[in-house]
Amino acid sequence: MPLRSTATARQERLGAELRKMREAAGITARDTARLLGTDPAKVSHIEAGRLGVSEERLRRLAAFYECGDTALIDALVIMANSQGRKGWWETYRGVVPAGLLDIAELEHHATRLRTIQITHIPGVFQTEDYTRTVFGYAIPQLPDNELEARVAQRMERSGVLYRETAPPYEALIHEAALRMRFGGGKVARAQLEHIQELSHLPHISVRVIPFAADGHIGSGHAMLYASGPVRPLDTVQIDSAHGISFLHAAPHLANYRVLYNTLAEVALDQSRSRDFIRDISQDL
Repeated sequence: MPLRSTATARQERLGAELRKMREAAGITARDTARLLGTDPAKVSHIEAGRLGVSEERLRRLAAFYECGDTALIDALVIMANSQGRKGWWETYRGVVPAGLLDIAELEHHATRLRTIQITHIPGVFQTEDYTRTVFGYAIPQLPDNELEARVAQRMERSGVLYRETAPPYEALIHEAALRMRFGGGKVARAQLEHIQELSHLPHISVRVIPFAADGHIGSGHAMLYASGPVRPLDTVQIDSAHGISFLHAAPHLANYRVLYNTLAEVALDQSRSRDFIRDISQDL
């Protein structure tokens, strides 16, 4: 398999899981290279996601590392076998930041999605006008062609909500995000009406964290929690001033599950949330 110049977040994740498996077994990269009849540099490339791995090699490695988690191994095999298939997001490679493509791929493969949003509407819930306004605020300002590409890519991302096998999507949205008037009253009102429509889909849950809620001050921040086919393959995506980050260390995953559950306890139920969003929309 040829060496990749850059690896996607999913390719890096597959390599990272193989590295964790090897390190848990106390086996060196040099010993692994001997098993595969190659050199340690290639093992390093596999574990960095820069070099693909076949199903046969992956299963050999898992046996060598004495990993007994068959569900995890099978899930990694599926990841490895899908590496050569290009998703719709690849159309935008080189046009929009790679991190945005990684989010789309993460959502595509997730078995369940949960998000917390404090100041913005969740990306896959956004209307085209709302999205264009948000990206229009970028500093430095985006060229028109890049702005339109980002809007188009985000609109295509929302397709994950309408697939025949769409994953359950649960959103906790702070009142602050609902009251932000991105694009003015007309755009903001249309955005809230769109959220209300989505909230009636059977696999989508929208719940509001009102300003009046107690017990979450200082603990809430935006994140996307994507469940994998097995819990060790869950991923948390967060935004920061330095870009998009993906977390998958077990302590991080556990902390974000606690965070989500903590905020869910103070959020309004789905019915009251719909009424709450409707009231805000009528005030715009």
